[in-house]
Amino acid sequence: MIVTPQLEQTLIAVLKKTAELYAIEPHAEVSVVLADDQYIQQLNADYRGKNCPTDVLSFALNEGDEPEVIDGPEEVLLGDIIISLETAIRQADEYGHTLEREIAFLTVHGMLHLLGYDHEAEEDRVEMRREEEAVLANLGINREF
Repeated sequence: MIVTPQLEQTLIAVLKKTAELYAIEPHAEVSVVLADDQYIQQLNADYRGKNCPTDVLSFALNEGDEPEVIDGPEEVLLGDIIISLETAIRQADEYGHTLEREIAFLTVHGMLHLLGYDHEAEEDRVEMRREEEAVLANLGINREF
């Protein structure tokens, strides 16, 4: 699967809109990796103890204590989002929408994890889904996109 300019533009637009809506520093950094199932399965096994592919993983860089830096500009490093393109393609087909919409959803989902959201409890899952849909709606992205 070749990443198209449209897919790349969608991904960047989602990152920017999420940053805007959640008042994230404009110079904040997040890395996004579009991977295959084999790569994300290895990460899932290594970091979550689940030996199966998944659609998206997030690794926040602000977890835990960091040494204080006295001089120099403050860096805002949010973390890493890894999306399995293979899984995203399957899910887009399964849910009946475009790959761009699925990548947009997974990107928002990953960003929200970097911001501290989770979906372990039902109440948290409902809140996170509401936030995901709000960001996508702000971009005019719906299930048919």
